[in-house]
Amino acid sequence: MVQEELLRVLQNIKLEGFNLSSSLRSLNIQKNKVFISLSVSNPTLQFKNKIKTIIENKISDQFPNSTTELNFLLDKNEQKSTKSSINNIIAIASGKGGVGKSTVASNLAIALKNQGYNVGLIDADIYGPSIPLMFDAENERPKSININNKSLMSPVISYGVKIMSIGFFSNPNDAIIFRGPMATKALKQMIDHTHWDDLDYLLIDLPPGTGDIHLSIVQSLSLTGSIVVTTPQPVSLIDAKKAISMFKKKEINVPVVGLVENMSCLFIDNQKHYIFGKDGGKALAQNEGVPLLVQIPLEQTIREAGDVGRPAALQNSIVSKVFDNLAEKIKDIIDKRNIELPPTKKVKITHNRGCN
Repeated sequence: MVQEELLRVLQNIKLEGFNLSSSLRSLNIQKNKVFISLSVSNPTLQFKNKIKTIIENKISDQFPNSTTELNFLLDKNEQKSTKSSINNIIAIASGKGGVGKSTVASNLAIALKNQGYNVGLIDADIYGPSIPLMFDAENERPKSININNKSLMSPVISYGVKIMSIGFFSNPNDAIIFRGPMATKALKQMIDHTHWDDLDYLLIDLPPGTGDIHLSIVQSLSLTGSIVVTTPQPVSLIDAKKAISMFKKKEINVPVVGLVENMSCLFIDNQKHYIFGKDGGKALAQNEGVPLLVQIPLEQTIREAGDVGRPAALQNSIVSKVFDNLAEKIKDIIDKRNIELPPTKKVKITHNRGCN
């Protein structure tokens, strides 16, 4: 194998929207191993995988005994500013685990992206990160980039959504054992040291409860609003009500833009079965004076899609239309909120040193 022959193979590779010849930065051959570096403008994970597969197949066809190692370099022309421009930051909470909050967050991110928006997603569940699995990105690692002599992390891009998760820095099979201060420090590093560039929406998938992580979020970021996810059953509604109460507190004062009722009913032979009760989320929304955004059915395909890392919103189905509808409602409500209300202030914590 000689370099000239290898170059001819690479030059014959055609891929719409990508010029391999102009992107090639280095090409080295060591025995039967080929090392290739390509300059890219931060494409999606799936696009990079597609390029990788095509190049590896073409080279192995021509040189059967060879192996290929591909390295992607961020195009320096894209490195303009260390500051990210984020128009809207939306926290997605539940108060309780197991109600499908991460499923709603991941599918909403995809649905907003499908409508043409630039979307980011922070997996703030430090102890139980699930977003890498749901985006088929468990083996990915954020790249370190240098912008104006400042070291930042470039988020992993999957299906066009920029994502950041503590799961990218740990083994999926290992427990993350952090005390509260360590967990909040890890979250703050993800927030402060990630170069999101320009985003229309940054979604934050919060952990269950109303604890340290939630407080760190409202201290670190000016949230545009929050979405609360619940199932119809009373045991879930109790915690969802607490999550709404947390955002409504005077010291926090983050608008609750709506409530999502997940697993609202099960369809069997065109008949609705209310496994977890009926309209509990609807009643809570009315009592709390917040919009009921959508009632999502208990659907096996939603669960299966998340488990294989291809969210249901990517499919062309009735289920995907549910998430499209949710994205449209969020866009309208957020636009109205931004006209009628001032930006949310970051929470400032004051310490009372007196005695009670």
